[in-house]
Amino acid sequence: MSNLWDVESIPFVGAEDPRQGLGFHYYQPDRVVAGKPMKDWLRFAVAYWHTFNQRLVDPFGDGTARRPYDGLSDPMDLALAKVDYTFEFYRKLGVEYFCFHDRDIAPEGDTLRETNANLDRVVDHIADLQADSGMKLLWNTSSLFTNPRFVSGGATSPFADIYAYSAGQVKHSLEIAKRLGAENYVFWGGREGYENIWNTDLKREQDHIARFFQLCVDYAGEIGLDAQFLLEPKPKEPTNHQYDFDAATTIAFLQTYGLDDHFKLNLEGNHANLAGHTYQHEIRVARAAGMLGSLDANQGDKLIGWDIDEFPSDLYETTAVMWEILAEGKIGPQGCGGLNFDAKPRRTSFDAEDLFRTHIVGMDSYAAGLLVAAKLHEDQYFEDLVSQRYSSFDSGIGASVEDKTATLASLEEHALDVSQADLLAATHSDHLESVKATLNNYLIQTLAHA
Repeated sequence: MSNLWDVESIPFVGAEDPRQGLGFHYYQPDRVVAGKPMKDWLRFAVAYWHTFNQRLVDPFGDGTARRPYDGLSDPMDLALAKVDYTFEFYRKLGVEYFCFHDRDIAPEGDTLRETNANLDRVVDHIADLQADSGMKLLWNTSSLFTNPRFVSGGATSPFADIYAYSAGQVKHSLEIAKRLGAENYVFWGGREGYENIWNTDLKREQDHIARFFQLCVDYAGEIGLDAQFLLEPKPKEPTNHQYDFDAATTIAFLQTYGLDDHFKLNLEGNHANLAGHTYQHEIRVARAAGMLGSLDANQGDKLIGWDIDEFPSDLYETTAVMWEILAEGKIGPQGCGGLNFDAKPRRTSFDAEDLFRTHIVGMDSYAAGLLVAAKLHEDQYFEDLVSQRYSSFDSGIGASVEDKTATLASLEEHALDVSQADLLAATHSDHLESVKATLNNYLIQTLAHA
């Protein structure tokens, strides 16, 4: 293939020079960490929408992005040419997975039939390049939020024609998932919520979207699509309230409608923050329920209260995320999840080269987090803290709670004559500040010897 991007393949350069350039400081795909190559723990994916379609617009200004495919005016010519650029980008960056929405990759026609025909032409080209390159589809999805017809949602729209259109659009998207070998299929409810509860039949809308999901499960079975279905929580934006508010809310919804055997969660760092949680919290909730599916890798800005999709650079957060993944043993069921960079450069990072630079930052940040998390697990630091903190439940009255032999009467009998002094003596300090300092020390010392 000709050199479409004016960047060569990204090498590993090591961390001796702290200045970040076009090279990895920590990410070495074949380096074995905790028994597996880095690339198998991380399974990095490039997001088609932010990386290749995002023009770096904001509410106050036009796009600043400069891309090598600028200048092609015919929508189909641009869509087909962009696929060539994307696959060279994947190869030079050194990733094995990509993700896309259906409307990212091909222009819409006047009807769904025309749109599907446009989409199929581009999918044919993607399939050819996949065969040549070995690139894999981590997941695909449908955009049921961009076009004005989705002003009130897709699968929760109060308009039956829009509901039917949404179903038809997703049907074809599931067929594409099967054709391209998608390991997962994501449902993101961009506008599946409400702006004004006074004119909303909340129960009816949730019934409708649950039925929509069941239809998708049924059709996947019909066509033999063996991809893991994922729901992606987000509390708000663009609606005031979205039904998949956070991990706990989404799990409860799936359990309520009997869909929890078919779906896992696709979690995102910035969405966790918007819900008032840390990313680690959301992953832990999903893990505890056996519902962890895949991860979108980005971060927000603590001074900005909306979803800005920055590339991840916070080593504390990447360490926390990778600690959870190592504790789980894999990302998602059968290890079919990954880390998709649902992130875009800042508006002032507008050169085509910045697409490489931003991904390098994200990949290095997660590779560094993996190294620190592996050392923490090797030393069993947090495992020992947790074990000690709950040790009173390993014997005596605590064990009777664990094995479910305790009753209110037996617990009362144990507590009746215990003095206040003895109760206070039963508690122990968490030494929380020392725990945080120890984590800092692991970060500094592990990466210094990486």
